[in-house]
Amino acid sequence: MNQYTVIGLMSGTSLDGLDIVCASFDYNKLPQGKPARNSLETNFQFRDKPWGIKPFGGANNDSWKFTILYKESIDYDATFKKKLKNTVHLNATELLHFHNEYGTWLGETVKQVIDKNKLSIDFVASHGHTVFHQPEIGLTYQIGSGQHLANASGQKVICDFRNDVALGGQGAPLVPIGDRLLFGEYDACLNLGGISNISFEKHKNRMAYDISPANMLLNYLCAKIGKAYDKGGAIAQSGNLNKNLLNTLNDLEYYKLPFPKSLGYEWFVEKVIPIINNTNDTTENLLHTAVHHICDQLGFAVKKIGYDKTELLITGGGAKNDFLIETLRQKLVHHAQVIIPSEEIIDFKEALIFAFMGVLKDRNETNCLKSVTGAKTDSSSGVIFVPS
Repeated sequence: MNQYTVIGLMSGTSLDGLDIVCASFDYNKLPQGKPARNSLETNFQFRDKPWGIKPFGGANNDSWKFTILYKESIDYDATFKKKLKNTVHLNATELLHFHNEYGTWLGETVKQVIDKNKLSIDFVASHGHTVFHQPEIGLTYQIGSGQHLANASGQKVICDFRNDVALGGQGAPLVPIGDRLLFGEYDACLNLGGISNISFEKHKNRMAYDISPANMLLNYLCAKIGKAYDKGGAIAQSGNLNKNLLNTLNDLEYYKLPFPKSLGYEWFVEKVIPIINNTNDTTENLLHTAVHHICDQLGFAVKKIGYDKTELLITGGGAKNDFLIETLRQKLVHHAQVIIPSEEIIDFKEALIFAFMGVLKDRNETNCLKSVTGAKTDSSSGVIFVPS
């Protein structure tokens, strides 16, 4: 098959909700020297790269294109959000029960979307919701049982994409394969979700790693004043810089480690929250300083790529934080062209790429890169479930 219609599901560490995308993917052989472009609604023009549009797995003039047919974000209510947040504290029986329950809920939600919008799909690709991520001991766990999802939706399901930890990898980040094959016209892709991560080409290899907490940190601070998030970064902008806090955060050991590397909620709880809670300052100042910390780490990561002027595509919820983006622009004014795409891509790029990872798995093609995760080999990651 060279054409697929797939639903992708993504629930991120920021606990905003479930992102659902239905997209079609078309595989094309293009005339040499005419790379495909996906519609990002930007004024940016493609600049030829020496590695071409597809530097592995086929000729350089092969390309994937996508079209988003439907998208929706379903907010978690306060009770469900609290339950997801507390999964890390459940005992084994409770966790496995919720794993199945959440999978059923995902499947029922998918079925409603399909029925309501009269969609015809080949399968569902689901990231699930990460509870544990400790690759240093070979552990990563995402809830959302694939079998329960398949049974409730009546659709084939591909999930459990992080199993490259069994090959010694980090199991994350996973979106770089999509960055390379769907958004390869940009030098680097930066995602600002609960955790920030970056993906870029270097010496004909895709490199990627988690940079720092992003919305996870900002939303934690906003919760102290009864807000879900800081719209546009207005509260943060009103504050002042706490230099001692900034230096302490920037001095965290993780930032000194070489990549591949990845972050999880457990690290945030253990390393970052104690620093925040032991700092006596206003929420406005804490948010202001947190934005500068995030942008410091983002700036360091972009500068390390080594391009004269990096064309940097930014997506994820943090792309809507005006104060964060302007702060980052200032820190990278001589190093990067910051590109903000359409809101559709900002909000749904991760769900889109998980749908695409499902396509690659269904074709038994590489969707997880050893150059990104540090695994022993590239792999076609994921597990396939059919309704029973």
